[in-house]
Amino acid sequence: MHHLDTLLSNGLFDLSIWQVILITLLLTHITIAAVTIFLHRSQAHRAVDLHPVVSHFFRPWLWLTTGMVTREWVAIHRKHHATCETGDDPHSPQTHGIHTLLWRGVELYRHASKDQAMLQRFGRGTPDDWLERHVYGVHPNWGLGTMLVINVVLFGPIGLTIWAVRMMWLPVSAAGVINGLGHWWGYRNFETDDASTNLVPWAILVGGEELHNNHHEAPGSARLSARWFEFDIGWAYIRLLQVIGLASVRNDAYSRAKTPIGTLPTAAVIDKRFIRDVVLPILREERSGLDAAGRRLRRKARWLVLRQASRLDAWQQGQLEQLLASSARLRTAYESRQVLAEIWHRAAGDLETVRRDFRDWCQRAEQSGVGRLSDFATALSGQLLPAPAI
Repeated sequence: MHHLDTLLSNGLFDLSIWQVILITLLLTHITIAAVTIFLHRSQAHRAVDLHPVVSHFFRPWLWLTTGMVTREWVAIHRKHHATCETGDDPHSPQTHGIHTLLWRGVELYRHASKDQAMLQRFGRGTPDDWLERHVYGVHPNWGLGTMLVINVVLFGPIGLTIWAVRMMWLPVSAAGVINGLGHWWGYRNFETDDASTNLVPWAILVGGEELHNNHHEAPGSARLSARWFEFDIGWAYIRLLQVIGLASVRNDAYSRAKTPIGTLPTAAVIDKRFIRDVVLPILREERSGLDAAGRRLRRKARWLVLRQASRLDAWQQGQLEQLLASSARLRTAYESRQVLAEIWHRAAGDLETVRRDFRDWCQRAEQSGVGRLSDFATALSGQLLPAPAI
């Protein structure tokens, strides 16, 4: 213990072992916050605009602690979304294997960063000032070396350990946990066309990025939490920056606030409400009148109702059809949900066409004879459609 105290006493600060641990966690957490707020939500997806003061804090911090180039990170992440779970995906455990992502994720990142055509296509809109062209973008290792020297000067030899832990933490949490386990294991709120999952409770450790399925459903959202028990600490920081005037949120797909149809909520939000207010209540109500065999079928096939039809194989489609045949109310709700999803996925096109189709859908749903569906359509149309002129 005497030797450990002697080791820790070197440098400008005389720290105990617990102080070293706390400082390491703090510095690592700042790096995670910089990645999720600046690189991911602000640069890659333009979900939030940051004040120059905030951006010019995060940029040198990332240069010092990660050596990552903004343009490269953004391009690789955007390509991941554009080619998710295919052979062109820079980091998918579905194609590269989970063990490769867990142990060699950094190698995949470095290999992808050398693709100049990819950088040109997906890296647009990132910082391109003097600092980026002459320092951050061309001398990433200078930052890492500078931070190593700073650590040793401040903390003595133990600063090497602090530096090494911080260097390992991001590859493990980002390449391993998010890119690996986040497409391999966990729960799903939304049936996206990829294998993305949510992992909890890791919010503080990875900045909210563990809510990966939510993110793939609404990539442009500054908030990643969609359910009451999900905590997105990155969003908490963004809200704090917003309150003090240092950030402006462009898109919050999971807001509970009323949204006019001129600025449509995402399909994820609408589908979540439909499942909560229509599908699940009908499943519970219909179960009470079934015999034992019917209740077993309902328990076994319940998840099929919630999944996208395009992702079901032949056996699953047969099970789903058997379940829908047992309840006219459930079939009506299921088919209405599919139509509504198609309408909402067209929201990026002609807004007038979307409004017309949505109005027709609401009218049919209100006249369906299914109380839950009718109530949902009435509430949704009142929220999103403008009131008729008197």
